[in-house]
Order: sequence, then structure tokens, then C-alpha cells
Amino acid sequence: PAVLAVGGEIKATFCVTREHYAYVSQHIGDMGNLETLVALQRNIEHFQRLFHVEVSAIAAELHPGYLSTKWAEELACSLGIPLIGVQHHFAHAASLIAERGWPIGQPLIACCFDGTGYGSDGAIWGGEFLVASGRQFERAAQFRYFPLPGGDASIRKPYRNALAQLWANGIPWDDRLPCVAACQPGERSVLRQQLTRSLHCVSTSSLGRLFDAVASLIGVRHEVTYEAQAAMELEALAASVIDTVDRSRYAFEIKRGSPFEVDCAGLMRRICDDLNEGVPQRLIAAQFHHAVADMVREVCEIIRTNTGIKTVGLTGGVFQNVLLSELVQSRLGENEFDVLTHSIVPPNDGGLSLGQAIVARSQFT
Repeated sequence: PAVLAVGGEIKATFCVTREHYAYVSQHIGDMGNLETLVALQRNIEHFQRLFHVEVSAIAAELHPGYLSTKWAEELACSLGIPLIGVQHHFAHAASLIAERGWPIGQPLIACCFDGTGYGSDGAIWGGEFLVASGRQFERAAQFRYFPLPGGDASIRKPYRNALAQLWANGIPWDDRLPCVAACQPGERSVLRQQLTRSLHCVSTSSLGRLFDAVASLIGVRHEVTYEAQAAMELEALAASVIDTVDRSRYAFEIKRGSPFEVDCAGLMRRICDDLNEGVPQRLIAAQFHHAVADMVREVCEIIRTNTGIKTVGLTGGVFQNVLLSELVQSRLGENEFDVLTHSIVPPNDGGLSLGQAIVARSQFT
């Protein structure tokens, strides 16, 4: 059956399917304004005419506040066809499954790491290990939730993100720490009250936000002017010394449960200690990247033991970090995992529409 998937809210693309083909659009843009929405509608109509497609269902993000989701709801209602909501990280996994021709009903371990994705529980996901096929998924492991005070304000100002991480992990706001020094005393007081009262704080498991927090914590970047700026600068810093540092100095704690939980409290304390002892930024940045790669290997080994699955897919915007992607692939390869990565479809939200289309179409087969 032919389906239309309208993609995500940022870096949006759409996708229409016909028989065994999936046609992914060019980059449409961020769906926060009317002009982009009009462009989306115009291009969808063009694709339908071009490929002679009459859709039987529409797929969209689960997030109820997204403009693209609201538009998809109205379109589905006007056409009298089903609207299928697809969880953000499931769509990431399904886009990789589709691109690599992985059997639609066969599960793999999907490492889905990004900045922001609406979760099935209403929290903001972004550090997820899914056991996923093209038809269904189970959340096998996640990063421990931490508060994101002010939501988008913490994305624009990573020092708020870093202070929230310190607060969540019981680490004092020491004036010697760069992220603390970057926050004015008045804002610091308000931020502390927000965190204490859980006022305008969104829970998140995002690895992208953790990269931002570490970048600010060690003084790389406290405010950003474009997406992923802090994480990109942290990566560049780490790359210069990645082969010369102690790769086991930092470590995440893996806590058993359903799902498993990745805890960064000990790692954050070790970073703070190193900062106060004068350890250079670049060494901390490189050791942090090694810690993330080791954590991925460890969690995937636990999931393999529990499920027998030995194929791992790497998807989500965090894997645009070339250094991290190479480290993770190396660790997994050393432990005899088969690794799937993107090469045609973007790992970031530009690939969501393909994944949404695959999941939606699977509902009919």
C-alpha cells in the first residue's frame, strides 16, 4: 500500500511509497513556520503527481505539539484515511533497516542517539538502545533521565544543561567549574529553584544533550548559534589526542532493570575532579568519547546475551560525529558484532520520513 510520511519537525523531509519503492524528498527545513509548511504541502502534491501515488495512510511523529503532526492529522481526516503515529527513535531504526535492506521482521539492536525525540512515555528521549524490527520495537536500555530546565533554553545555552547535570548527580556548583562561572548569579539562583521545584523542567535521556553538557562543563562552548555547535567543537578537540589518552579513565555505570539504565554520575564527578586538578580540555574530551564507545559495547553485549542478537545499527544525529562513530564501530567489531550504518539516508532527522513510511506500511502487511 502507498503511504505518505511527513517526517520530523526539524530537518524535515517527507516520503511517499509505491509498490517496492520509497521516494524521499529533498530537504524541506524546520517546520516551525507557515512558509515551510506550505512548501511541504506543495512538494508532496508534486511527488504524488510525479509518481502517480494515491496514499492509503499517513505517518507522522507522535509529538502532539508538532506542526507537521497537526497538519498530517488534518490531511488524514480530510482524505478519510488512517493516521499512524510513529515513535521518533523507532523511525530512526526503521530508516536504517530500510536503507540496508535488513529483513523487515528480523530484530536488531538499534543504538538511537540524538538530541530530541518525543518518547512513548511523554519524556524527551535521545539515548536509546532498541531491539527493533521494521514492525515493532522494545526499549532495552536508556540513559538515565535528567532535567532540562526551560527546554529549548537549555539547548541554546549548554551551561544550563551542564548545571542541570551537576544538580541531578549531586555535584556542587563549584565556581571553579567553567559552566558555573558562565552562569550569572541571578540566573543561577532562578535555575536552582527551577530544578528544586521541577518547574518548567522536561525529563530527557538525550545523549546529544549530554555532549552539550560536557562541552560546557569543561569550558568548550557555553552558548550556541547553530545546532550541535558545542558537540562538534568537543569532537574536534577530542580528535587531536584521541589515540594518546587513557581510554579507560572514564566509565558509565550500567544499572540492571527493565529497561537497563546508563548512569553518568561517576563519570561527571571524575571530569569535575580532573578539571579542578588542571587536566587539559582536549584530554577530557577524548576520554569522554572513549567512555561513550565503551559504554555502547558493554550495553550491546548485555543485550546480545539476553536476546542472541549480534547485529547492531547506529542511527540518530549523534552518529554524525565521525570520531564517535569510528570508535563505536571499532569496539563493536572487536567484540564480533555486525554493524550497520547509514550511507545514503541521513542518520539525523532527515531520515525519519523513510522510517515512518516503513513502519506505517508494515501495519498493512
